[in-house]
Amino acid sequence: MEPTNINNPEYFHKVVDCQHACPAHTPVPEYIRLIAEEKYTEAYMINWDSNVFPGVLGRTCDRPCEPACRRGRVDEEPVAICRLKRVAADNKGDVKQFMPQAPFKQNGKKIALIGAGPASLTVARDLAPLGYEIHLYDQQKLGGGFMRSQIPSFRLPESVLNEEVNFILDLGIHTHFNEYVKSLKETLDKDYDAVFIGSGAPKGRDLELPGRKEGAAHIHIGINWLANVAFEHTKNVGKKVIVLGGGNTAMDCCRTARRLGGEEVKVIVRSPFAEMKASPWEKEDAAHEDIPIIDNHVPKSFVVENGVLKGMTFEKVTAEYTKEGKRKLVPVGGADVFIEADDVLIAVGQENSFPWIERDLGIEFDKWNMPIVNEVTFVSTNTKVFFGGDAAWGPKNVITAVAHGHQAAISIDLTCRGESMNVRPSPFVNLVSQKMGIHEWAYDSAVVNDQRYTVPQADKKITLANRKKEVELGYDHITGFKEAERCLNCDIQTVFTTDKCIECDACMDVCPTACISFTGNASEIDLRSMLKVPATNLSQDLYVSSALKTKRVMVKDENVCLHCGLCAERCPTAAWDMQKFFYNVSKAGSGCASHK
Repeated sequence: MEPTNINNPEYFHKVVDCQHACPAHTPVPEYIRLIAEEKYTEAYMINWDSNVFPGVLGRTCDRPCEPACRRGRVDEEPVAICRLKRVAADNKGDVKQFMPQAPFKQNGKKIALIGAGPASLTVARDLAPLGYEIHLYDQQKLGGGFMRSQIPSFRLPESVLNEEVNFILDLGIHTHFNEYVKSLKETLDKDYDAVFIGSGAPKGRDLELPGRKEGAAHIHIGINWLANVAFEHTKNVGKKVIVLGGGNTAMDCCRTARRLGGEEVKVIVRSPFAEMKASPWEKEDAAHEDIPIIDNHVPKSFVVENGVLKGMTFEKVTAEYTKEGKRKLVPVGGADVFIEADDVLIAVGQENSFPWIERDLGIEFDKWNMPIVNEVTFVSTNTKVFFGGDAAWGPKNVITAVAHGHQAAISIDLTCRGESMNVRPSPFVNLVSQKMGIHEWAYDSAVVNDQRYTVPQADKKITLANRKKEVELGYDHITGFKEAERCLNCDIQTVFTTDKCIECDACMDVCPTACISFTGNASEIDLRSMLKVPATNLSQDLYVSSALKTKRVMVKDENVCLHCGLCAERCPTAAWDMQKFFYNVSKAGSGCASHK
């Protein structure tokens, strides 16, 4: 193999598994160390720079970072990265003084944002300080989009959402709330230099089954029902409730129904329990609130008698799999199952809906009636119109919408300045030695077995009686510190200097995971099998040195390294050094020729 080019910023970025897995590439270990030092404000600002909504995401994120966490390879569970974000948010000081301060010198460019969800708000946050006049449109009375209408208050208090939305609106954003945009053509005719569409996936899927029309008064589309609850149009529900669907929206529906008077709330899903789309912790919270999840039941009909909904019938099925792994639901036979219900909430998916976008504006749509959007620049086939969040490629999550917003803002800034949006600015990176003394590092390098700490919850009797009472209480200072200490500091990289190495093999001997080997060079496939412990995870790279004096090479399996620093402590010639790698994704204005 060729020697590893550690000057490529993406090499060590990939080694920081949690940050690499985060759509917004938040510098996770950096802010966790700050939490351990009780520097909550600094930790919050690192988050705010990347993910924009630390308090919201510290409660509601889908946590793509946690399955990637290296701690999960040492102990049973990963670091509670998401909930540590909340620790920073709950304990921060006056963060506003560290944010851009309006008013800003205007640059003469005007941008329209349609939909006030996380994608649009991110675009606004990134562009307003550069002097853009931002106009934000939404049919709701307040900003936040589906963060406000679909995430229940017992998971996300309104005060937290309002604070973080207002951090952005206070940048001088022109808001047009309670205003539904009924024509994109009319918007474009207002001489905006660019339009960003972050209108989400606002259409809940329905089930056209027998009895649907007759029982319509008590059959509700889940996302619409959640919005009606959030805006206090709906204040109660029947005692017996069926929730159809296996995603996170279904979990929000069933838990909300319990708080609005549902005494017998059941979630019924077609798939096996293990294959539900809902996050494991969402299913656990539903179970904790005494909500049964009945799997392998396919809905067949709504049962309506004399105009009154009585319940539903279901067909029992079992899952069978082909050799290719494709699932087929096969009826098990027997009579249909009848389940009583006063109300049914349908949460079987969401769809995009663009009836307000005229089809003669140069925006091409695919066979699913979705706009064709460039995956790098987020521009449509009309170079003045950009998409992001759920509006771009369908329902995802808040952190993905934020990532889209950052990249779309870069594209809008570049195109408004007459520069190519295809030439993306490079990320900011830094690599600094952590050596304080011969055997002392500027970070806590000890690796110990330490199980994940449980996040405490409020008493169930209290939370089920009040839909606005937050269930999770968050970590206190001491527990937050202990959980932060579980982080293995994967951004502290082992940097090897070939010409200092005397090939004593001391680093190889002291390594607790046997991730270092000295061997003859070969192709990657052969080299992986020649190591002290074969490197079987092909998704993570090998760190390969240039040739040593014996013609051997140093090879380190980045997949199992614990960043403990023992190799650097043991090395008699300082051929190994522990260096902190900082990677920050570029934002609008960074690296643009017009801003230099």
